[in-house]
Amino acid sequence: MSKAILCVDDEKIIVMSLVEQLRERFEDRYIYEMAMSGEEALEIIDELVEDSVSVILIISDWLMQGMKGDELLIRVSQKYPGTLTVMLTGQATQEAIERVRDTVGLKAYVTKPWDKESLMNRIQELLEPLEA
Repeated sequence: MSKAILCVDDEKIIVMSLVEQLRERFEDRYIYEMAMSGEEALEIIDELVEDSVSVILIISDWLMQGMKGDELLIRVSQKYPGTLTVMLTGQATQEAIERVRDTVGLKAYVTKPWDKESLMNRIQELLEPLEA
């Protein structure tokens, strides 16, 4: 079964940058998808699952137009438990982060702007058990 990583942010430059960094680190081991909103992300996940692609990691911004990242990650965890989640934030409160961590088992949160090497190392740590 193919495995996908989904990057979600309402700023196109950010999702494009994330996907580029992921491709540099992990090359063609995964399918890399981009969504510009929480609603679009849910549609993409459902389509991938229908095509027998497992979405193993979602990297989502917290503050987006429409559905915020915390709501997206909670909804994904309810429908697809076991999906790894990383939240990017420039503005999330500690309360919001803790709510997501407690609800979905948030694996990491990263403040914007992020350090590329630190973020990619953290993602690699999260993915290693799935590659064994």
